Amino acid sequence: MDLKPKSLLGEFLVEENIISQEELETALVFQARNQELLGNILLKLKIIDEEKFYPLLARHLGVSYVSLKEKEIPSEIINLIPAQLASYYKVIPLSAHNGEISIATSEPKNMHHLDGLSSMVAGRIKFYLSSEAEIIEAIRRYYGLGAETIERMMTDVTPLSKPMQAIDNIHEIDSEASMGRFINQLLLEAYNDRASDIHIEPYEDSLQIRYRIDGVLYDAQVPSNIKHFKDSINSRIKILANLNIAEKRLPQDGRFKVHAGEVQVDFRVSFLPTPYGESVVIRILNQNKIFDLKELGLMDQDLKKLDYLIQRPHGIIFVTGPTGSGKTTTLYSCLSRVNCSEKKVLTIEDPIEYQLKGITQIQINPAIHLTFAQGLRSMLRHDPDIMMVGEVRDQETAEIAIQVALTGHLVFSTLHTNDAASGITRLLDMNIKSFLISSSVICFIAQRLVRMICPNCRQPVKPTVDLIKEFGIAEEELKKATFFAGRGCNMCQETGYHGRKGIYEFLFLDEELRSLIYQNVSVDQIRAKALEKGMKSLRSDGLEKVLLGLTTPEEVIRVTQDKLT
Repeated sequence: MDLKPKSLLGEFLVEENIISQEELETALVFQARNQELLGNILLKLKIIDEEKFYPLLARHLGVSYVSLKEKEIPSEIINLIPAQLASYYKVIPLSAHNGEISIATSEPKNMHHLDGLSSMVAGRIKFYLSSEAEIIEAIRRYYGLGAETIERMMTDVTPLSKPMQAIDNIHEIDSEASMGRFINQLLLEAYNDRASDIHIEPYEDSLQIRYRIDGVLYDAQVPSNIKHFKDSINSRIKILANLNIAEKRLPQDGRFKVHAGEVQVDFRVSFLPTPYGESVVIRILNQNKIFDLKELGLMDQDLKKLDYLIQRPHGIIFVTGPTGSGKTTTLYSCLSRVNCSEKKVLTIEDPIEYQLKGITQIQINPAIHLTFAQGLRSMLRHDPDIMMVGEVRDQETAEIAIQVALTGHLVFSTLHTNDAASGITRLLDMNIKSFLISSSVICFIAQRLVRMICPNCRQPVKPTVDLIKEFGIAEEELKKATFFAGRGCNMCQETGYHGRKGIYEFLFLDEELRSLIYQNVSVDQIRAKALEKGMKSLRSDGLEKVLLGLTTPEEVIRVTQDKLT
């Protein structure tokens, strides 16, 4: 095969000693196979990095290079190019002076772009080179998600498409298709940004869309004129979720599934009526998610403890914490670990968030009187070995779960409490006898989720004195500790955090603690005795992860209570 360089760009990079002749020949082999631009191949093969490549490409093409990452473009400049044109040609306006508009593009020598834009934009055009990824991100940042689709629906015209034959109700058909496209863009962006929820919130003169990423809500960049389509957005989502589009006065819940490549994504939808229209929350669930105890963030010693607990033949393990603290994920991971062909595993949940292969799962339905308590009674006749109750909410459910544990079954469940010891108080408040608690419960596990420092922009930092005091770090530990934080980058959406892991508090009920519960001593006494016997609090577990450089003191303080945790 003739590997003689045929690309002027390649020759230029070799002459500049940026890449070697061998690297160029390797890239040319890939180019012959894939028919891609040489520059894209060099970047994909990581022969050259993006920050170095584009300024060199600009010099080779004889144009100026501009980075859009740190650039702030005024709204009056953005308004010079409509969203449809910017999205279609993948360009972003930079400035305007003396009748000349400066525009960033990844293809400054593309005559199709030059001619097309020249016919639609008043004034002369000067092209600057920027990366395609930066341009796409800038379009989203300045115009908003799906701006070209919203703009198209506002005008009911399609200037960039070929002429179409006259069809009855063309605008209605086109608008419906456009709304479907916008919803697709919304779901795809949320999924790619690792969002767990999408919030669509109507107000008197606006429509706000927010994503929950790593437990924190962030505004999605959407065009302001989206407020005119809030009813259309809601109707489209209701159709997807098979809900009643005419009903706007009552809450509605539904779900639908889509495929994102090889991954099946489940969307759970909730509608609530408000004075300005329906508020929508869409929960995003990846059905291909793998539940593994090793992925939860447990320290090695805690992982061994939990592994030991879930192999017990009978008893109850309660996972406690507020909503959104990862309790269900922990329970699913425990069930995945113990699930095998020799054991019958049953769950009763509200709702079933993930389908677990090899496990029989039941969805409660109060409308037909299928409650947690009723389901538990029926499950006992199904010859189970292990049972999971989504949540113990009342005395009846708690009593049945305890009886199930006392008759030789292993039971997993959750409680809404602030710490592990408060699980005892919660059960006592449900009028559960102290001797039943002490004889059936194996362990209370409290947990929270903390955001992990982004590995791409992680850097050492010096925490403030006030922060150190609030966190309670000993002076000896402080001298040898190095603290880290993320400075913010594209990978973490400039937050400095990427992903979440758990921090945990294990309250094992040994004979001494069981005796204290039976004697009805205060929970504070039980907690003090557990700490004395070596129990690690939530904040202490968080401190370990801070000193390992996994998270920040601010993040641990955010999710834990002073003194109590």
